Amino acid sequence: MSSANTGIEWTDKTWNPTTGCDKVSPGCAHCYAEAITRRFPNHFPQGFDLTLHPDRLDQPRRWRKPSRIFVNSMSDLFHKDVPLDFLRQVFAVMGETPQHIYQILTKREQRLQELAPLLPWHPNIWMGVSVESQAYVCRVEALRSVPAQVRFLSCEPLLGPLKLDLAGIHWVIVGGESGVGFRPMEPEWVESLQEQTQSAGVAFFFKQWGGRHSKAKGALLNGQLYQEMPSSWNFNTSQVFESRAA
Repeated sequence: MSSANTGIEWTDKTWNPTTGCDKVSPGCAHCYAEAITRRFPNHFPQGFDLTLHPDRLDQPRRWRKPSRIFVNSMSDLFHKDVPLDFLRQVFAVMGETPQHIYQILTKREQRLQELAPLLPWHPNIWMGVSVESQAYVCRVEALRSVPAQVRFLSCEPLLGPLKLDLAGIHWVIVGGESGVGFRPMEPEWVESLQEQTQSAGVAFFFKQWGGRHSKAKGALLNGQLYQEMPSSWNFNTSQVFESRAA
């Protein structure tokens, strides 16, 4: 489970140069990654403890088809136990494989903000933060200072209404929680975020309503499917193809 094609609607592949994490906010309560490590203990001998996998660093170099790659679906790249040197190695691989788009997501905005000036933000690196409730909109302010080509928010699981300042943000993903003990999401919370993104000219991607099973209630919002991507997705891809053909 180091890498895989994925059913996550907004990406194509996952790449896990680290695995394991620990809980930092209410959105972590029913962590799907932790559940996977328990379900497949043979694949995760360290359980959900933070573990570096330097042997996986070369994987994207072997993927010839241009893909959107979610970095660390099973961890948080900005966890305190990930050394700066290892982070630089991950970023180097991303820079050396410009045919791919890399999507990084963190809940550790303080470490992100601290280390961002020390990392090379290549044009194919998208950086996001999780914002599950109004108590964590501070993560958005930290993200705004990161010089990534695309800055995005993952409001999943959405646990309450959000009022966002979307200046400098290019993409918002919204989804409800799924699985045992899921916390329901109210329609008005989603409708408000769709209206806020529309007013700000920000791409809006509604992933799912959630429920006992992730697809149980579908992904239609008022009868419409919202799966918008940042405009630079097409721009970056065309640029990559042009540079490789030259």
